Amino acid sequence: MKTTMSYIRVIGFMILAFFLLELIVDTGEGWAIIQYPIIWAILAMVFLFAIAVEIIAAALQRVLFAGLNDEAKERYKTMEAVRNENRFAWFKRKYTEMLGAKPIESEQEIVLDHNYDGIRELDNNLPPWWTYLFYITIVFGVAYFVYYEVFDGPNQIDEYKVEVAIAKEEIAEYKKNNQDLIDAETVELLTEPSDIAAGKTIFSENCVACHKESGGGGIGPNLTDDNWILGGGIKNVFHTISEGGRAGKGMIPWKSDLKPGEIAQVASYVLSLYGTNPPDGKDPEGDIWKNESALTE
Repeated sequence: MKTTMSYIRVIGFMILAFFLLELIVDTGEGWAIIQYPIIWAILAMVFLFAIAVEIIAAALQRVLFAGLNDEAKERYKTMEAVRNENRFAWFKRKYTEMLGAKPIESEQEIVLDHNYDGIRELDNNLPPWWTYLFYITIVFGVAYFVYYEVFDGPNQIDEYKVEVAIAKEEIAEYKKNNQDLIDAETVELLTEPSDIAAGKTIFSENCVACHKESGGGGIGPNLTDDNWILGGGIKNVFHTISEGGRAGKGMIPWKSDLKPGEIAQVASYVLSLYGTNPPDGKDPEGDIWKNESALTE
């Protein structure tokens, strides 16, 4: 029993130390013990300290016990026996009460007249723990009904919509912070003024030699009309900038010079030029882009 209690004390001490460290080193981003492995070293020292305290306490107790005379030793053993017997008396009593079972000596009070080949039946009541649990389910059911049906608490559909909205915000934030983790299949049209401005800067530094500042076209085609040689829309324009135009006579690939996020910005800027119709624009080349939704993908 003493050894068991020592283990319980050490475990309790470790749990307390763990939560104190979590509280002190709280970062708000998961368990600190995972983010800071040094906490394992601290907990290990705490564990060794607790074990050392228990060993020292047990050694001192043995030394003090050895110094007692025979009468004092017997009295101490008697006190220890009584203490151990009463240590969990309250829990044992409550456990028996929760079972609600009659002791064997009192079973004659609840035995029924049924007798099947010597097997008799006792009229035991349901265990109190079962009865209390049943009452709790009734109270919970009433509270649940009132909250969700009378006061229109959020149902599963409402909770689903909230979770979807949160997920969309997280995805948007992730894409915002990881703009280079895109390709021609996952790219989306950027509409933020900052992205359009960045795309304009990239266009001015790299594209005006062939397409002019206005996008009306020079060596390269007009980027402001309805016609596209390799297809319009953000996905096609992104792919053309990244991989280059027609082999042997088209635009060079820019994927080695520009990051995916930068290609998305300049592609979005190019699409923003649609319909500006500069006075010096070239005649249309290629085919009319018929996918009306592509310019807003």
